[in-house]
Amino acid sequence: MSQSFPLDHVPHSAIRMLQFLVSPRIGSLSDKYGRKRILLITMIGNILSALVWVTSTSFASYMLSRVIGGLSEGNVQLAIAILSDVSTPANRSRALAHVGIAFAICFCIGPPIGAYFASRPLPSINTFGMELNVYAMPALLTLVLLTLETLFLILALPETRGKDAQAANAEKNASDEKKPANGTVKTSRAPTVEKRISLLSNLGLVHFLFLGVFSGVEFTLTFLTFDLFDWNNSQNGKLIGSIGIISALMQGGYVRRVTSKIGEGVMARRGVSSCVMGLVLLAILPNYVSSNLTLALRLLQLAAVCMAFTSATVVNSLTAFASLQCDEGGFDPVTGKPIKEHPQLAKGKALGKFRSSGQLGRAIGPLIACASYWTFGPTYTYAVAAGAMLLVSVYMRRAVVV
Repeated sequence: MSQSFPLDHVPHSAIRMLQFLVSPRIGSLSDKYGRKRILLITMIGNILSALVWVTSTSFASYMLSRVIGGLSEGNVQLAIAILSDVSTPANRSRALAHVGIAFAICFCIGPPIGAYFASRPLPSINTFGMELNVYAMPALLTLVLLTLETLFLILALPETRGKDAQAANAEKNASDEKKPANGTVKTSRAPTVEKRISLLSNLGLVHFLFLGVFSGVEFTLTFLTFDLFDWNNSQNGKLIGSIGIISALMQGGYVRRVTSKIGEGVMARRGVSSCVMGLVLLAILPNYVSSNLTLALRLLQLAAVCMAFTSATVVNSLTAFASLQCDEGGFDPVTGKPIKEHPQLAKGKALGKFRSSGQLGRAIGPLIACASYWTFGPTYTYAVAAGAMLLVSVYMRRAVVV
């Protein structure tokens, strides 16, 4: 293809790689020192990142701010660990759905807000003796929001990990009906610690493979709409925003109600199957642009709905499934020892490793997808991605038993 190879995905992949490295460590520290304390430390890192961003006047200083932010990224995984601490196995998926809904909503409103403030540069690049870049308004807004969030966490967030919290959660888990770690749907026998660890490993691999493909598709979608339909940023924003809105509505309705009936694993596999269909539609879409533009647009819209369903189901379901393997209310049927005593099943560490696998996929996926898109074109790229996602679905059926 004649276009030059875009490099805007490279900083993204670099940051994801840093998150891949630090996520397990952040989780382990939260197991040892408490969720709230470690979360506040990561928030301080995010504030420092925003401060550097405000004053960044070169690409190197901007990348420094992103590196600091990448190394400090722990709010999502710690939020998941906190919700896992305070929720029962029976309502784990419903609790974690709040994280997905928040992501979907912010996915809709965040970019437009950032674009709005970026279009209104500061009148002076020298304020209070500091040199600011002319597009520092989004960074200043981020700094204010992060500061307010940190103050809110200090005042309102209780500690969910520690002696007092464990005592309260132990009483809660004892009174709650037992739910097996292999998902919402009950089975006759709880899995052993060995099986839990094996399943966590398989779930981590699925997480890596899925996000490797899906994040690559996300990154190339705007390339596709620009190349085929000559869409501008506003039109692309509407498409991405619609995906976020549909995803939020599905998570708040369908996913929350149905997961308890069919299980987290089955719900995740449905999302992967939906992604396969969406990728097939994207692969055949270029063939109709010149002959039937209306049909091509309808195929794009249908693919967007498929991707929205995938976004609403897979990651949240896999995360809930992984957290159930670390449930502290059970005992190993082989040894009779409490599950929580096994170091590999400590929630912070286990969920940190699980999230780390996904971040690695997010680091590698866009690099491969963008290289394929600009070398072989969209049809080949999405067809191969559909085949890869189909293999992920088959692997889930065999290794994760869903």
